[in-house]
Amino acid sequence: MVEKVFWTNPYLTKLDTRIASVSGNNVTVEQTIFYAFSGGQESDSGSIGRYPVLQAQKDGLDIIYTVEEGHDLQAGDPVTMTIDWERRYRLMRLHFAAELVLELAYKHLKGIEKIGAHIAQDKARIDFVWAENISRAFPLIEKESREIIEADHDIISAFSDEERERRYWEIKGFSRVPCGGTHLRRTGEVGVIKLRRNNIGKGKERIDIFLSE
Repeated sequence: MVEKVFWTNPYLTKLDTRIASVSGNNVTVEQTIFYAFSGGQESDSGSIGRYPVLQAQKDGLDIIYTVEEGHDLQAGDPVTMTIDWERRYRLMRLHFAAELVLELAYKHLKGIEKIGAHIAQDKARIDFVWAENISRAFPLIEKESREIIEADHDIISAFSDEERERRYWEIKGFSRVPCGGTHLRRTGEVGVIKLRRNNIGKGKERIDIFLSE
């Protein structure tokens, strides 16, 4: 099982580690800062040694990284892992923006049901079962999310069950939410968000979430 340093220090962009196993073009490492797609949040971009990671995929409590053919990595090799910080930080900010919007949607739109989410570098989206035009709630959601962001609250991120690697984030007095993504330290890092409605079918609504910069 890989030690997931991206949880204990999501701001770390470079890590010296060792190759744990090699199977063709798939490798595992002893420790990692390279997040793999999960919970709607896209994978990081980066490299292991001098090889770009083509894919990162969860495998139980481990993560399998696919590198290009012709690599010479072997189990036990020391390597330096690096990630694209600009991409990681953008994903972290959009991820938490989406978390805020979702919690406020649950608060103000009784009976709403989340059916999907995706966090990319350019925007985040959340899909709902909701029979009304969801944009009617945008002024209130934007106002309350802005207040939380501007208050620059601490964001607690920790294990609820370390053995099973179940984690949560929490803002005291606001919400505690199960989530295994990478999280910011403070709400003020999110910045200014903008919401856009997208009708994706009868009885279904999508909120697209953008950052101002």
